[in-house]
Amino acid sequence: MLTAVLLALAIVLEVASSALLPRAQGFTHLGWTTVVLAGYAAAIWLLTVVVKTMPVSVAYAIWAGAGTALVAVVGWAVLDEPLGVVKVVSLALIVAGVVGLNLSGAH
Repeated sequence: MLTAVLLALAIVLEVASSALLPRAQGFTHLGWTTVVLAGYAAAIWLLTVVVKTMPVSVAYAIWAGAGTALVAVVGWAVLDEPLGVVKVVSLALIVAGVVGLNLSGAH
């Protein structure tokens, strides 16, 4: 249970950091650059804690899949990025893959 919470927190930090990348302005804005890098560092640290008790292949697949899907949703909801049918279907496939990993006893 704690592993899943830590992995979820790592994913949220990574997604938030990715969503803040435009504010870092190519890492030329020191304040936002610091926030982005600190977020990524914390997310990676949490991932290293998670892989102590979960296989890295599973943890990374969940991290990458859920992170990708969440960044796309945040991009649409917060950053006004387009969300077409192909993107929605692709996101659904990613989510299905993450769910499949969990149902297969990955945790």
